[in-house]
Amino acid sequence: MVTPIEQRFIDKHQGSADRHEIAKDLFPNGVTHDARRQDPFQLYYTHAIGPHKFDVDGNKFVDYWSGHGSLILGHSHPAIVNAVQNQIAKGTHLSGSTDLEIQWGQLVRELIPSAEKVRFHSSGTEADMMALRMARAYTGKTKIIKFQEHFHGWSDYVAVGGEGIGGIPKETLSTMIVLPPNDISVVENTLEENRDVAAVILEPTGAHMGLEPILPSFLQDLREVTSQHGVVLIFDEVVTGFRISRGGAQGFYGVMPDITTMAKILGGGLPGGAVAGRSEIINMIEPTGDPQWDRERRIAHNGTFNANPLSAVAGIAALELVRDEAINEKATAVGNKLKEGLNGLLSKLEIAGCASGVNSLIHLKLGSNHDCDGEICILSHEELQKTTNSIRNAQLNLALLNHGVHSGTRFILSATHSEEDIEYTINAFESALLELREQGSLQ
Repeated sequence: MVTPIEQRFIDKHQGSADRHEIAKDLFPNGVTHDARRQDPFQLYYTHAIGPHKFDVDGNKFVDYWSGHGSLILGHSHPAIVNAVQNQIAKGTHLSGSTDLEIQWGQLVRELIPSAEKVRFHSSGTEADMMALRMARAYTGKTKIIKFQEHFHGWSDYVAVGGEGIGGIPKETLSTMIVLPPNDISVVENTLEENRDVAAVILEPTGAHMGLEPILPSFLQDLREVTSQHGVVLIFDEVVTGFRISRGGAQGFYGVMPDITTMAKILGGGLPGGAVAGRSEIINMIEPTGDPQWDRERRIAHNGTFNANPLSAVAGIAALELVRDEAINEKATAVGNKLKEGLNGLLSKLEIAGCASGVNSLIHLKLGSNHDCDGEICILSHEELQKTTNSIRNAQLNLALLNHGVHSGTRFILSATHSEEDIEYTINAFESALLELREQGSLQ
C-alpha cells in the first residue's frame, strides 16, 4: 500500500519515474551506485550551484549529499569551473608527467601532516587497496585489522564484515581481522597473539562517516600500540581529509598515522585519490635494481588516469581554497547551526533522538532516548538499531525530498550552505516529521 508521503513523491517526480523505467533495464536496480538505490525510484538531477541542485521535474533541493562528500566548496565553484575549462582546451590526458601533478602533490604534503611522499590514484577504493598493499610489502606480514562497520571501499579485502561479499575467496577474507572499535585492549591482545599483522586501518572519526564514532583517545592509543608492535597505522581520510580540518582528522586530533588515504575533496569534485605517508613505505613502489626484490617485494602500480590534468587542476584549485580561505570554518559553523536547530526541533516535537557529529559531518539519530555532547555520540548496539530503522528513515527521506531537502539522516555540509538554507532545512524537517507522525511512521 502506498503511503501519503510516497504518493506525493510520485506525483512530484514523474520525470524521474519515467527515467527509472528505462534505467532499470540498463543497470542493476536502475542505478550506478548502491547508495543511490531508492524506493519507489531514484531522482534524476540536471544541474547544481552552491548548496542547491535541481531535478528533471524542475524541483529545487538544498543538497546535503555534497557529491558524496567531495564538494566542501559547493557545486560548480567558479574556481573549479574555470580551472577545468581552461585545462580541457589544453589536453585531458598527455600520457606523461606534468607540472600540475607536482603542484597537486606539494599541496597534499603541505596540508596533510603525515604526507612525506604521495602517490595518486583515481578513487578512494584504489587508494585503500594500495595502502594495504604497501603495508604488507613494507612489513612482510599478511594480516590487516579493520573495525566493525568501517568502510574502506569495495575491494575484496576490506569488504570483510559487511554485506555483499559474493565472489570473494575465503582465503582472501581470512587475511582480515575485524575488531570492535574503541577498545584498545582488544587490539593489544590481538597483536600479542598474532605476529603476522601488517596494519590497522580505520575511519578516524568512525564508521559510516562518523555515524558510529571513534573516541579521539582511541586514536592516540592506537598510535602508541601499533608503534610498539611495528604495525602500520592507516587513516582512511577519503571522507575526512581536508574536511574535519585542513589537515584532516589527523590534523584536528593531533595523531600521526603512517599512511593516509584520500579522495573526494582531494579532486575538487572530479575523480581523484591518493596515498601519502612515510617515505620508506610509499617508496615500496620504487625499483631498487635488485631483480629479486623488484619482482617479489616491490609494488607495481599503473593507472591510466593517475594525476590526470583535469583532476589535478580541480584538486589544486580546491586545496588552494581550503588552505587560503575559511572553508573549513564556514562548513563547521553551518554544521553547528544545523545541529542546534535539529536538536531544538526534536525537543519541541518531543521526539527521541539527537543530531550529533564532528564539524561538517552531522548525523540525525531518531528513536533513542540518550544523552550526548552533540559531537561524540556513542550508543549501544541496541540503541543504535533504533536509530537506523530502515522503514521510518526511508519515509523521512522521501518526505524531505518532497519538501526540497536531500539529506536523509546524514548531512555533509559545504562552505556554501547559508543560515537561510539551515532555516529552510529545519522547517522542512518539522513538516516531514509531522507527516511521518500523522501517517503512523514515527512513534
